[in-house]
Amino acid sequence: MITIISATNRPHSNTLKIAKNYALLMEKHGVTPKLLSLESLPENIAFTDLYGKRSPDFDKIVVEYIASAQKFVFISPEYNGSFPGILKVFLDAIPPDLNRNKKAGLIGISTGRAGNLRGMDHLTSILHYLGLHVHPMKQPISNVLHLMDEHGKLKDEYTIKILEKQIEEFLKW
Repeated sequence: MITIISATNRPHSNTLKIAKNYALLMEKHGVTPKLLSLESLPENIAFTDLYGKRSPDFDKIVVEYIASAQKFVFISPEYNGSFPGILKVFLDAIPPDLNRNKKAGLIGISTGRAGNLRGMDHLTSILHYLGLHVHPMKQPISNVLHLMDEHGKLKDEYTIKILEKQIEEFLKW
């Protein structure tokens, strides 16, 4: 099972739009991933679900999206030259042994030119520390606002092509 993680809790984000597009592309390859938006995290996760405490809401997310997954795709926007803090809190709240030796693919999103390259590097370091294997084909998506139509559907053929290539490689891995 593959879980796609839309790595922001910002409502109506471009990250979630890209994650939904990515899930549709995966379905074309015969895989039905689960999609977790960090919008669905408990509001006070930093105070209720860290350091061994567990809220029922967070426990449900861990069971449904994390424990049963063999692979993850993190789709992360650029926040202040890195990835969103909510993603770090989320990773800190998950028992580390749950993800050891699982695999992860990364996609960076930005409205600027770099496609969150720095954030993907930061996230790679953390995932390696947690014992996950990160696929080398990371995809930066720059100028995200120009790549989707008014309904949030990817319209840029080049972006679709590179995401499909990443999916093919990731599924073989």
